[in-house]
Amino acid sequence: MRRQRSQNTDADEAEINLTPMLDVVFIMLIFFVVTTSFVKESGVDVNRPIAASAQRQETANLLIAIRPNGEIWLDGRAIDLRAVRANIERLRAELPESHVVIQGDKAAPIGLLVQVMDQVRMAGIDDVAIAADEEAR
Repeated sequence: MRRQRSQNTDADEAEINLTPMLDVVFIMLIFFVVTTSFVKESGVDVNRPIAASAQRQETANLLIAIRPNGEIWLDGRAIDLRAVRANIERLRAELPESHVVIQGDKAAPIGLLVQVMDQVRMAGIDDVAIAADEEAR
């Protein structure tokens, strides 16, 4: 009788407790979700102009695209110029530390680009950049 009892305790001790490992995995998952920066893509590709002084900017969260036909794209959909400010204010509420990059096509009207930039600044974001490709060397 005594022998069976000792065998049961040996079997119980041989099990691996996975609870601490799962706790660590969930904490790491929460850490990565909280520290991730989300980028709102424009939704279309544009033919950006080439500039010799172009610099790579890693901190853009909001991308606005201006197509050659005058369409303005933000967050994967075409929007009107009058809706740029409201959309930027909404996205800024979601991402308070957001920076905006305007991706204007080579053939896009420059006046429209200035109007879009003006709407972004009126929405409260002063850190606005214009995207350009680096000059091929």
